[in-house]
Amino acid sequence: MNLHEYQGKEILASFGVDIQRGIVADTPESAAEAALKLTDETGTSWYVVKAQVHAGGRGKGGGVKLAKSIDEVKSIADQIIGMQLITPQTSAEGKTVHQVLVTEDVYYPGESETAEFYMSVLLNRATGRNMIMYSTEGGMDIEEVAEKTPHLIFTEEIDPSVGLTGFQARNIAFNLKLEGKAFKEMTRFVSALYKAYEQSDSSLFEINPVLKTSDDRVIAVDAKVTLDDNALYRRKAYAEMRDTREENPIEVEAKALGLNYVDLDGNVGCMVNGAGLAMATMDLIKMAGGEPANFLDVGGTADAKRVEEAFGIILKDPNVKAILVNIFGGIVRCDRVANGIVDAYKNMADKINVPIIVRLQGTNAELAKEIIDQSGLEVQAAVQFQEAADKVKAVLA
Repeated sequence: MNLHEYQGKEILASFGVDIQRGIVADTPESAAEAALKLTDETGTSWYVVKAQVHAGGRGKGGGVKLAKSIDEVKSIADQIIGMQLITPQTSAEGKTVHQVLVTEDVYYPGESETAEFYMSVLLNRATGRNMIMYSTEGGMDIEEVAEKTPHLIFTEEIDPSVGLTGFQARNIAFNLKLEGKAFKEMTRFVSALYKAYEQSDSSLFEINPVLKTSDDRVIAVDAKVTLDDNALYRRKAYAEMRDTREENPIEVEAKALGLNYVDLDGNVGCMVNGAGLAMATMDLIKMAGGEPANFLDVGGTADAKRVEEAFGIILKDPNVKAILVNIFGGIVRCDRVANGIVDAYKNMADKINVPIIVRLQGTNAELAKEIIDQSGLEVQAAVQFQEAADKVKAVLA
């Protein structure tokens, strides 16, 4: 589950990570009030107004702006709230901005120069260990750093039986070329950041930039946090941070129905039981000359109600030209699934306007094919994988 910047910073701060302080607002007036409050609490006279959307590169899209007065905060918030923000990480349509984060200015002058770093904590899937990835080249163009100067990106892999060691935290500060107070602040920052990542059940922490201020503090200026969905059952407070406005509305509806659904850009809808079979089914569609319109795993239950709900979700996509149902009948018998498909089709016949191909394999597969063939409905049955592929190819021709 993705979080907004302000939510990610709340989690970081709760584990002792120093952050750029800010207040979230959903109107220009509340943004101005937030700026006044920040001045009282921090003494800042300049502010940064940041669009809160689930996408990176907000600055490049005009979603992060500096304000040098309360009036400017109000004016900028008025421009950003409600805009369609287009960044390198959004679709061409962009994302609607519903709220902004008004933050203190942390780039104030002082005894030393400010410095921006990049830091993230994530799982290295190749080794099965968490790692900290970091670079001296923080800021908006970290992707270019990775592409053009990969030697400037360092990694520190953590042994799960030991955890992050003091030596590793100091090594990170050393590689970032820090010394004195800033060196100590960075080691403390890294230790707190890793603790936050581990104890919040996150799958990604990305801080870009981590800022060394002119008075040698080390703080998180931004925060991209992704929580592990499988752990939300024991993180109720974090689960309540979910903002469904930032998600695909069809995926939100499918989740509420208990369906594992991911929207894609293709023309053939898929209804499958089991993630592995779903991936194979998408390959099958590609081989038949089509493009999968979704990933949909109905799980172990495929009765009429479940099938009807799945069809309803798939048909919300106007690009769908055909539906391929691919079910392996192990625990659930194929004839029961076939009866469920027939009943669901009859219940929503007026809404189904695309061909449906059904492949059932497993217990009572032949009986299931017979049930569908004798139903009199416009549903094509298949038993073999290739047979299903040929039928998909035919309806798309």
